[in-house]
Amino acid sequence: MPGSSDAHKRREHAWRGYGLAALAATCWAAGGLTAKWLFTPEGVQTAAWRVSPLGITVDPVVLSGARAFSAFAVLLVYLLVSRRYAFHVARRHLPFLAVFGVVGLAGVHFTYFKAISYTNVATAILLEYLAPVIVLIFSVLFLGERLTWTLPTGVALSVFGCALVVGAVGGDGLAVSPEGIAWGLASAVFFAAYSLMGRYAAPRFSPWTTLIFGLGFASVFWLIYLGGPGGAAEAFATPASTAAVLFIAIASTIIPFAAFLKALHYIDPTRATIVATLEPVIAGFAAFAAFGETFGVVQLLGALLVLCAIVVIQAPGIAEPAQPFEVPPAA
Repeated sequence: MPGSSDAHKRREHAWRGYGLAALAATCWAAGGLTAKWLFTPEGVQTAAWRVSPLGITVDPVVLSGARAFSAFAVLLVYLLVSRRYAFHVARRHLPFLAVFGVVGLAGVHFTYFKAISYTNVATAILLEYLAPVIVLIFSVLFLGERLTWTLPTGVALSVFGCALVVGAVGGDGLAVSPEGIAWGLASAVFFAAYSLMGRYAAPRFSPWTTLIFGLGFASVFWLIYLGGPGGAAEAFATPASTAAVLFIAIASTIIPFAAFLKALHYIDPTRATIVATLEPVIAGFAAFAAFGETFGVVQLLGALLVLCAIVVIQAPGIAEPAQPFEVPPAA
């Protein structure tokens, strides 16, 4: 029957979207933990770690720029060899891709690190993961998407679950300052913009096209901000730091951002950003295993709430999946 066949295809697409968004969250969590392991100096705070840190010294903002440059270079070579169709873009689309790169890629990292500098990690993560709230409100008010009980419930569960996992509630608490709140909310807005622009791009470009041009424009932003190529030299000062940057560029930049963009071909941005809140949950479990960090009853409850949010949003919701991008035939 055509109706049942279409329903099966929608479910299949939805599961692909959830899986890809979960992969992105896993890679982002792994990238953050890897960076912590690589760039934390040995000291009293690392004495209990089950794996000793390498203690490479690189400024986080410089690292963010270096990973963008490296990710762009690695992806450029890969696409030139295997997916040249990714570079076929009309000039009229370049302004959109430029905004996507600066706001959706460079902007998220820049504002997140600025938020940390004025608050703490828990506050910055919690504020950034208010993005599902922004995406939901924007989708309903401006994209004409139908509101049901599932998405507001899922958003509330995921945000509160994140608060418990990162220790904003029942842990060390929030570090509140006007500047920190402003930068943290900016990171949420930029992450929401990344998700919404990724959904707009989904039926128009392949994920590789969106990502390579986005990383290219993000690299231009970092070149200007860091004062030229020399501003990122610190990150490539030694073979160990160069290898670390390249690993982070691939494992926590190219793979997760490409996976998240592909997920937006199958599920709407609100659901994708809710699934992305798995990042602090996965990071919390891994940090407990590798670094001996606390993961108690409160954090476990938060993890369960995030998982409940993902289950809830699988009920019938607000939007049909976008049509997956079809690879153009070879010339």
